[in-house]
Amino acid sequence: MSSTLVISIMVALIIILLLVGAPIKPMRFIGHTTVKLGIGILFLFFINVFGGAIGLHIPINVFTAIIAGFLGIFGLASLSAIYLFIIT
Repeated sequence: MSSTLVISIMVALIIILLLVGAPIKPMRFIGHTTVKLGIGILFLFFINVFGGAIGLHIPINVFTAIIAGFLGIFGLASLSAIYLFIIT
């Protein structure tokens, strides 16, 4: 499929959703989940940048992003503890 066709289909779907209306609760759930995952990825990035000085490196993948995103600071602390005490 060409990129023009894919973009056209996406624009058409967006227009249809704007005209018809999207179900509120599923869209809100998807939005909150996406924001939490993004925040988790940012937390992991900053932990890797600042933790590099002490040898702390937590890989950024789907599972660690979910833990860091949904549990927040406590998730980061648990991931750091798992890395420092169990893995190394």
